[in-house]
Amino acid sequence: MSDTLEAHQLMDEWLLHLRGINGAAEKTISAYRQDVAAFLGFITTHKGMGCSKAALASIDIKDMRAWMAASRRAGLGARSLARALSSVKSFYRWLGEQFNLPITSVLATRAPKFEKPLPRPVEANAAKALIDCVEIQAKQGWVGARDVAVMTLLYGCGMRISEALGLNGDAAPLPDSLKIMGKGGKQRLIPVLPIAKQAVQTYLRLCPHPQEADQPLFRGVRGGRLNPRAIQKVMEQSRMQLGLPASATPHAMRHSFATHLLEAGGDLRSIQELLGHASLTSTQAYTAINQAHLMEVYRKTHPSGS
Repeated sequence: MSDTLEAHQLMDEWLLHLRGINGAAEKTISAYRQDVAAFLGFITTHKGMGCSKAALASIDIKDMRAWMAASRRAGLGARSLARALSSVKSFYRWLGEQFNLPITSVLATRAPKFEKPLPRPVEANAAKALIDCVEIQAKQGWVGARDVAVMTLLYGCGMRISEALGLNGDAAPLPDSLKIMGKGGKQRLIPVLPIAKQAVQTYLRLCPHPQEADQPLFRGVRGGRLNPRAIQKVMEQSRMQLGLPASATPHAMRHSFATHLLEAGGDLRSIQELLGHASLTSTQAYTAINQAHLMEVYRKTHPSGS
């Protein structure tokens, strides 16, 4: 077995572990594979020898800095490099557990600093206007009702578009609390507002395709599962008509859900659970949005603000 083959087999074993034990999603697995394979390729060239288990064990902080510098020169942005480093660290933690390899240098490597952009929600009145506007874009009444139902779930329940479009017929009629399968196969329970229930029922009443438990809840014109692009497109048309910025996307409706909950007095931990964030850090971004909004109001209304 060649040294390089050994390293890639180790990577495959690690990914199999993530998929089987941790239930990682296929997109996550694919991203990890890409990041770690690129790292192994660099180490092979940098060390001038096959990337064996011994080579992996010999990696020190200088090697890590050389990899990061080479990645940046190749055009990898700070955010993407931080993600790649996280992937490599995850791989090394597994190597340490399985083979007792020294991993201190890799884990001690610091990610490049980058300014994480704040989520850009849609104002409450604009969110409602968007939901009203998408209905009139469709040539068929049932398609308009479908788009309204999807948008209402995004804004009223904080669902990701993939989560809403991933629902099957057995989800209807929507219950008071709906179990959602989110990122990484993690489940969460979200409350369903009466307006969301009504929007879905209106759509189902008009939909020409039969409601079947094991078939998609939201259907395309030909009857297959609705493509996210259809919702993105109708949102683009609606925001142009309303004069809203390009940041008014389907995902922005989820941001709006979180921001407006926070403004209404919701606590971060509850919002984290509703959104399905793995870390509270992700949810805390909405605190910054709220503070920025308050400062903008202050500047506009305070006598000394102008």
